[in-house]
Amino acid sequence: MGDYICGFLCGGHQYANRKQLQTVELKVRMDCEGCELKVRNAISSVTGVQSVDINRKQNKVTVTGYVEQHKVLKKVRSTGKRVEIWPYVPYNLVTHPHGAQIYDKKAPPGYVRNVEVVTVSSQPLRQDDLLTNLFSDDNPNACSIM
Repeated sequence: MGDYICGFLCGGHQYANRKQLQTVELKVRMDCEGCELKVRNAISSVTGVQSVDINRKQNKVTVTGYVEQHKVLKKVRSTGKRVEIWPYVPYNLVTHPHGAQIYDKKAPPGYVRNVEVVTVSSQPLRQDDLLTNLFSDDNPNACSIM
């Protein structure tokens, strides 16, 4: 309350550049507890970090705090680990999770790759799609072999 009043009376310049609380999810390959400790210590040294959660089984690091995503990425890269933004979304958030670009064998259970879905009408049909539609039940002109 006192900070709010001081900020109001003093002009509030110190609050103009305040970062928002955000969660940064990263994919970092960690083999052992030593790798996990190295990554945890590197991330904890970034100012503004409130919590670091590491799931070594999924190779997932979740950082919560008043941080910028690119600074956390840069700090983890300085440890020598290969790092990328968490590329997966939960399975139930995707309309067609079995698409060629979405399905990923390396994804943790219950997740699929996060890609932009393009509507069929805006892209030309591939040869594979034409063959699949040829025998589809939805196609009235389909071949009826059975």
